[in-house]
Amino acid sequence: MLGGLVWEPIKAGIPGLLMGVLSLTALLIGLVAVRLWRALRASPWLTDVPEEKAAEVAAAMERLAVIVPAYNEAKNVVDCLTSILESTSAPMQVWLVDDDSTDATWELAQTLATARMTQPHGPRLHLLKGDPRPQGQVWVGKNWACAQAVAMIEADYLLFLDCDVRLESGAIEAALWQLLETNSGLVTVGPQLVCGCLAEWLVQPIMMTILAVGYNFAAVNDPNSSKAFAFGPFMLFRRSAYEQIGGHAGVADVVVEDVTLGQRIKASGLGLKIRLGGARVRSRMYADGDALWEGWTKNWFLGLERNWVLALLAMVTILGICSLPWLGLILAWATQSLGVLLASLAGIMAQLGIRLLLKHWAHLPLRYWWLTAVGGWVTAAIVLASAIRTSTGHNWTWRGRSLATP
Repeated sequence: MLGGLVWEPIKAGIPGLLMGVLSLTALLIGLVAVRLWRALRASPWLTDVPEEKAAEVAAAMERLAVIVPAYNEAKNVVDCLTSILESTSAPMQVWLVDDDSTDATWELAQTLATARMTQPHGPRLHLLKGDPRPQGQVWVGKNWACAQAVAMIEADYLLFLDCDVRLESGAIEAALWQLLETNSGLVTVGPQLVCGCLAEWLVQPIMMTILAVGYNFAAVNDPNSSKAFAFGPFMLFRRSAYEQIGGHAGVADVVVEDVTLGQRIKASGLGLKIRLGGARVRSRMYADGDALWEGWTKNWFLGLERNWVLALLAMVTILGICSLPWLGLILAWATQSLGVLLASLAGIMAQLGIRLLLKHWAHLPLRYWWLTAVGGWVTAAIVLASAIRTSTGHNWTWRGRSLATP
């Protein structure tokens, strides 16, 4: 009897407690949506080259080299190089650097180069078979391939592109114009993400939201702010600035080399600018779930500066924002509480608002948005796996190559 006297008030108060938690969650998601809207609205985009500056940009294009490091990129190499070559007729250099691939990357690049020789502007494509990584030295990621290419090339401007990038007409000229106009050492372009498999639809919209909300691009572009960031898939350097900070050789053992290079450019006062590529620059970062898992677990914990407290906080926050409103629907049914139901629906509508913003600004369709809860669990698992892999070195790899250092 005494137990009933104690339990009944607690039971009666559960719906109110749940409604309060879910209402706070909905408010938090709404705040994220507002911050995302502000960030995307204020994001600087690539713009067309003004007619009166076209001659200046055209002259600079003759002194530009595009460098594409490739390791086991048989699925991407032909389409990537073709999109680069067809995006402009400017007499620039295009270099494919094979980073000791074990698949057909090199053979496919050779076949393309041979075919392009008979077409207009075909001689722009150059192939470099990279040397094996030096014994006794630590080189991770694409740093070794990029460093080798730069040592071979004479050019005033260096554009590093990932093999999963696809360019549309005028993309390179637009970025080069931004470099010249702002007198910067580095212009880095965020590509428009393309999703294909279910794993991408679950995770990539969440990652895009975290990136846009977490990094204030306006602050990155502000020389008076210390905030710095760079998009690895598209980095256009003024060569003098690149060499001043040591280039890829100076970050040989750094896994997230793109961010470090951006930080060094800004810290040296050489000028860092971020632009969003829109339809001009697109990228499907990961072609399947395995690649997505390996890619994000490679970087996440490093982005949190190897801080376990931040990792756990990130996991809880992601799960709360992505999954709690959907769990609330089950709890509303279990408690028969209209208040819990309304609070849950408010959170779900706020999630939909976030995806609508991504659809409008980043052209990311709403596909599978109703699986946001599942995406939250997958993303939280990525954070945990990244923390474990990075801390232990076990299974911390990129494309099968270990990132663990002695």
